Amino acid sequence: MNFGFTEDQDLLRSEVRKFLAERCPFDEVRRIGEEQNGFCAKLWSQVAELGWPGLIIPEEYGGAGLAWIDLVVLLEEAGRHLLPLPLLSSVTATQAIVEFGSERQRAEWLPRLANGKEIGTLAIYEDFDDLDPRSIGLHARRQSDGTWRIDGEKVFVPDATHATLFVVAVCDAVSGSSSSPRFALVPAAMAGVEVDGYPTMDLTKPMGRVRFEGVSISADSMLGDSPVPVPALDPDVERGRFERILARATAALCAEISGAAEANLQLAIDYAKERVQFGSPIGRYQGVKHPLAEMHQELESFKSLLYYAAWALDERPEEANRYVSMAKARGSECAARIGIDAIQIHGAVGYTWEYDPQLFLKRSKWSRAMYGDADHHYDQIAELGGI
Repeated sequence: MNFGFTEDQDLLRSEVRKFLAERCPFDEVRRIGEEQNGFCAKLWSQVAELGWPGLIIPEEYGGAGLAWIDLVVLLEEAGRHLLPLPLLSSVTATQAIVEFGSERQRAEWLPRLANGKEIGTLAIYEDFDDLDPRSIGLHARRQSDGTWRIDGEKVFVPDATHATLFVVAVCDAVSGSSSSPRFALVPAAMAGVEVDGYPTMDLTKPMGRVRFEGVSISADSMLGDSPVPVPALDPDVERGRFERILARATAALCAEISGAAEANLQLAIDYAKERVQFGSPIGRYQGVKHPLAEMHQELESFKSLLYYAAWALDERPEEANRYVSMAKARGSECAARIGIDAIQIHGAVGYTWEYDPQLFLKRSKWSRAMYGDADHHYDQIAELGGI
C-alpha cells in the first residue's frame, strides 16, 4: 500500500506554501496577532476565494469534495506559517454539519461555510476540562412550541470573537447527561448570545467565552434526530456523535501541529548551520546535532501516525478514533520537545520577540492542551484497545 502523496497533493502543498509565504510572512503574522486579534478579514477573503474552507465539503454544497488527507496537506502548511485565521475552527465545525446535518441544514449552512461567508467554530469546553461526553452540562430544553432553549456558557472556544456560527455541544435537559451530547447550531448574532474574548499566550489563536441566556433555536437547528446513547468503550462500536466530531477536530489540529513543528525544527537546523562558536558552526557539535536528529525522528514518527489517522477517517472509520488519539498524544509531546529544544539551540535570542522560535513554542503550548493533552489521549488509547 502506497501512503505517499499524489502529484495533486504535492501541487496543493506547493501552491499553499507559496501563497502563504507571499501573503502572510511572519512579520504579518505578528502584526495580525498584535493589532487585529488574530484575524485579518482581507486575508480570510483571499483564502476563501481559493476554496480552503470548503476543501472537504461535498461538491453539491459548494465545496471541493476532497479527502481528509488533502485537508491534512492544507492544514500542515497553515501550521507551518502560523496562519492567523479561523481556518481550523471553521473546517472542524463544518464537519459536524457534514456528518450529522439534515439535508436542509446542509443546504442552508455548507455553501456559506464553503465560501467563507460564515465562520464556524466548535463550542465544547465548560468550566472543567473533561472531554468525556457524559460530562457536558450545558442543557438544551425542549419547549412546548417545539423550539429549544439554551442557558449556560462555554469556555475556551476557538476564534469565538470572529465566528458567526457556533456548533455547540449540549445535553438534552430531559435525557440528562447520561446520553451523548447533541450539537446545536447557534448563529452568533442570535439574541441572548454574548461573546467575550480573553488574552492567550499565542496571539494567533484567540479564544473566548460564549454565554447563552435564554437563547431560543428552532428544532431545525439541532443536529440529528435524537440523542445518541454512549455505548460501552469498545473499539468495534461507534462511540457516538461527540467522539466522532472530536476525533475529526483533533486530527485537523494534529495537522497544524505537524506543520508548525516541522517549521520550527527547520529554524533550529538553519540556525545550527549559521551560528559559529569556537570557530565552527554549532551544528557540528554532538550536543547540538544529536538533539536535532532526535527531534527529526520524533517528528517523522508523529507524522506517520497522523497520515494514517487521516486516511482512516475516510477509509477505516472503525480504526480512526484510536489512531487519532495516538497521533495527538505523540504530537503534543513532539511539538513541546521541538519548541523547547529549538529555543535552547538558539540560545538566549530564541526567547526574544524578533526571533521566530518563541512563536512556535507558544503554538505548541496552545495545541498541547486543545482537545485533550497527551495523558488524556493515552487513556483513550488504552480504553479503545480494551485495556
